[in-house]
Amino acid sequence: MPSIIIFTSLILLISSPPLTTANGGDDDNFTAYDVIESYGFPKGILPIGVTGYELDKSTGKFKAFFNDTCSFSLEGTYDLRYKSTIGGTISKGRLTNLTGVSVKVWLFWLNIVEVYVTDDELGFSVGIASAGFPIGNFEMCPQCGCGMDCDGGVGSDRSQGVRGSRSNSFVSSV
Repeated sequence: MPSIIIFTSLILLISSPPLTTANGGDDDNFTAYDVIESYGFPKGILPIGVTGYELDKSTGKFKAFFNDTCSFSLEGTYDLRYKSTIGGTISKGRLTNLTGVSVKVWLFWLNIVEVYVTDDELGFSVGIASAGFPIGNFEMCPQCGCGMDCDGGVGSDRSQGVRGSRSNSFVSSV
């Protein structure tokens, strides 16, 4: 029965404008993954392990919290690092002024400053360059330490767990 209430509340949140404060529901029942999805993002942009979040609906300011930093590699190509607190300004299909998330490109760690949804792609910008990937690659959440290549042992939770294949390297946004 509680799952029906949570599901119904989630439907109400998704159907109401994201920046309104009058949604009629109890936000304590929502996770950071629910909030991300209500703004049009797949939950897989957040790794498993978010312990809490803050959302100011009037400004779109969003923060997600982890117990510690989180690092992992996707397909042995991209190394990603999440600080224990990440934040930004969220709106429908766009997360701007992102802080706390970085990607290793060649030998350099670059901050991911924006994530956006366009049609069936998810775009990531590091300011001077961006890359787009099929949104379906982010249906599942990666796990700290092993990304999507976890062996299924203790601590592996594939039920939340980003499947995927790389589509585009970081390219110039000019």
